[in-house]
Amino acid sequence: MLTKTGSQNTHIMKKIFKHLLLPGLTGLTLGILVLLFFPALSGIPQLSFSNLVDKGEQLLGVGQVTYSTAVKRAAPAVVNIATTTFNRSEPELNNKNNNPAFSTYNQDEKSEKSLGSGVIISSDGFLLTNNHVIAGADRIIAVLKDGREAIAEVAGTDPETDLAVLRLDLKNLPHLSLADSGKAEVGDVVLAIGNPFGLGQTVTMGIISATGRNDLSLNTYEDFIQTDAAINVGNSGGGLINARGELIGINTLLFSSGGGNEGVGFAIPSSMARFVTKSIIKHGRVIRGWLGIESQPLTKQLADAYGVDTNVGILISGVYDGGPADQAGVRRGDILTAINGVNTSDGKKVMNMVAQQLPGSELTIGLIRNNKPVSVKARVATRPNIVNQ
Repeated sequence: MLTKTGSQNTHIMKKIFKHLLLPGLTGLTLGILVLLFFPALSGIPQLSFSNLVDKGEQLLGVGQVTYSTAVKRAAPAVVNIATTTFNRSEPELNNKNNNPAFSTYNQDEKSEKSLGSGVIISSDGFLLTNNHVIAGADRIIAVLKDGREAIAEVAGTDPETDLAVLRLDLKNLPHLSLADSGKAEVGDVVLAIGNPFGLGQTVTMGIISATGRNDLSLNTYEDFIQTDAAINVGNSGGGLINARGELIGINTLLFSSGGGNEGVGFAIPSSMARFVTKSIIKHGRVIRGWLGIESQPLTKQLADAYGVDTNVGILISGVYDGGPADQAGVRRGDILTAINGVNTSDGKKVMNMVAQQLPGSELTIGLIRNNKPVSVKARVATRPNIVNQ
């Protein structure tokens, strides 16, 4: 049974519901209906089944995947290269006295002997290719993706890395800067762009299979990126780019037992190409640092004899008299463990590291001598025409 006070409270609650809660609930309901059926009025993009499917595919990592943006960025800077040589016959003597001063050469032009690729790396016309693509050529023609052609002049070559720098006299050139290949990792998606078999520009895709390959015994200086992206004859000198369209390598060779692509290709990393390019553009040739040492790996037998682990460093097997290492006190039989604090047990990596030091710069060399750590400082010299460091 309700009391008078209870009846008054009930009447008050009815008024509150009628004048406050009911309008609020009505407004909220209308707002939800507007969001569901007219989302554009609120500035929210309309949901649709196709949108939901697209979002779901992106989240799940399925659906259409494309690298067209990377290709559009990189492809215009990749050129086709054709080289021509001339068959110079023996001189013909053109006067009755057989005077050599009046002799001339017959020049019978051969067909194009080589087709390769190259990458424009600056707006002022410098481009990179492989030395073996243009070696011995009398005429080099570069064909751009936009159809322009130009005779390329040789700025300099470096057979020890199989790189060559050419220059084109053209305006408004597309180009790719050399990215940091040190950030490339095994498993990264890469694209190889080049001119296989003279077919014209072609793009193939793969991943980085390995980095730091330096035991192929093909070049004096090796630090290859290995990839399973198809690299065939004519791809040499073309670009290896990452999924962002950045140039991380110059495609140079393939390993094959039958002459075809078997998923084992190699590219010169952009870090090495950058060093070579800068030196050629500045000096017309590559100037490398040199310590004057010969080394060999620490085999298990040698490591046991020296009382060290096989991966502690490399054995100094020879020191050039009067060379930087000799002047610094490095001795035959020392074990080199580090250069400038960077530990290494790979003689090829040491060779590459020293080569990229400026002559005159100082290096701190870590050694093990008589089972004790030793540190010496050596001033890098210019590398002479020999193959050892």
